[in-house]
Amino acid sequence: MGNTIGKAAVVDFGIQWIGWMLAASLQTEKFFDLTGSVTNILLTLMSLQSNKSYHIRQKLNSGMVLMWAARLGLFLFSRILRDGKDSRFDKVRHNPKIMFIFWTIQGVWVLLTLLPVLIVNYKKDNRPVNREDQLGWGLWILGFLIEVIADHQKTQFRKDPANAEKFITSGLWSISRHPNYFGEILMWLGIYISSRSTFRGWEHIGAVSPFFITFLLTKMSGIPLLEAAGKKKWGTDPAYIAYKKNTACLVPFIW
Repeated sequence: MGNTIGKAAVVDFGIQWIGWMLAASLQTEKFFDLTGSVTNILLTLMSLQSNKSYHIRQKLNSGMVLMWAARLGLFLFSRILRDGKDSRFDKVRHNPKIMFIFWTIQGVWVLLTLLPVLIVNYKKDNRPVNREDQLGWGLWILGFLIEVIADHQKTQFRKDPANAEKFITSGLWSISRHPNYFGEILMWLGIYISSRSTFRGWEHIGAVSPFFITFLLTKMSGIPLLEAAGKKKWGTDPAYIAYKKNTACLVPFIW
């Protein structure tokens, strides 16, 4: 098992560092997110084909990752082509050393979030589908729908010229300021839950996946950056102040 994860890590960071060299030389971040999605797809397919057992849990969990990665990768790539840039890179685009950190963190993100799938796909024994699997798959479906709908609503909002320089408060964005991130967390929690009944001993390290993605989105690159940008842009707007006060940050109606 350690050898399988080791091979995945080599491929993962090899892709990220090659991507970093290209991005640093071209001084662009346009293919950053797309590379992350492609890496997720490649590692999932590699692990699924590693022992060719193709149990239902392996096929479904891998299929969910492939669907998520393809959808999100294309969405983010088309968005950056439309917008022309990713504001996360505004201060680091011309700094190869900081860009290297960004690409390396992406490699860590890919490997840690994929851990449950890599572990399950390594196994040749097939445990019967149970309620945990059903709960996990249900959470993934719910999370996927929330993320897709939230992204679509925001895209349509931004397409309307009348909404230029405005912030969205409709649809799912009326009950959460970051519903897309809530959906993302639900998906990875679902994948972990549907995998954990197969774990033994140290394999429970797969629990890192949902915790890491939650930490990443709530404490590092997701919500903190967007909240800071929103405060800078609309921090004195009474409507924005009221929106923040009356709308949950992540979990609808709760937090």
